[in-house]
Amino acid sequence: MALHTIAILSPGDMGHGIGAALGRSGFDVTTCLAGRSARTHQLAQRGGFRTVSTLDELVVEADIVLSILVPAQAERVAQAVARVISTQSVDTPFVDCNAIAPQTTQRIEKQIVNAGASFIDGSIIGPPPGRGQPPRLYVSGQGARALSALECDEITVKVMGDRVGDASSIKMCYAALTKGTATLRVALLTAARALGVDAALTAELAASQENVLRQMRASIPALPANAHRWIGEMEEIAATFDSVGLSPGFHQGAAAVYRLLGQTEFAHENPEEIDTERTLDATIEATAALLSTVPADQQDG
Repeated sequence: MALHTIAILSPGDMGHGIGAALGRSGFDVTTCLAGRSARTHQLAQRGGFRTVSTLDELVVEADIVLSILVPAQAERVAQAVARVISTQSVDTPFVDCNAIAPQTTQRIEKQIVNAGASFIDGSIIGPPPGRGQPPRLYVSGQGARALSALECDEITVKVMGDRVGDASSIKMCYAALTKGTATLRVALLTAARALGVDAALTAELAASQENVLRQMRASIPALPANAHRWIGEMEEIAATFDSVGLSPGFHQGAAAVYRLLGQTEFAHENPEEIDTERTLDATIEATAALLSTVPADQQDG
């Protein structure tokens, strides 16, 4: 599989970073912006994407399609791409790079394969290119080895083998720790504020968990801007755990915390516009204030 034209759906926070890195490595990176927000248009321009007018044109021109979206959109977009593959009689390979459960991945694989193209399972671990350590693009499934061609200084490609679902599974287990732990921290700090012991807890953390407190101060104020994207990811992790006989409750609760964060006054921010001066205390004050106004059943989804 020779790769030159890489279609990306869609150039959001991660997608535009991946596309920009591939563009700097010499690939022709394309996208379709029909129906997308002004922010997405700006990110595509910033990432140097070449834009086409229709999804049909995008899929027909591309050597491969990378789906990099919020999890809730993954199946809908895959269905739209499958329609193009079928109606245009093309066999453009489709790589789902989203944070979704392996069983969701397998449903998408069926749609793409039934339409007439090959499917590769993918997932991305780490921040977008240019924000520290290069992200790792995990891939699995027949044809996954061809994605090694995308490796560059800013993207590390890790081929896991021929089994669809493996790349999705490692993302689910990894994000269960990272993004799941973040919500546990928000929940306990919010509870401490509601119970009136937040100052005492902070003093204890400073004395016995200094590194954890430092991490919370650095990371939690940025969570509201990403909360709406991560609700679906937590739900996919819950489904993954449930599929192997583990309780889905951990990450159903995590999804509820992200819903709470998504209702704070800070949730309107985009990731590139986060107020870096906002404190941990201000963030937790906002979540605690919502406890008396958001019905419990709504917090739980």
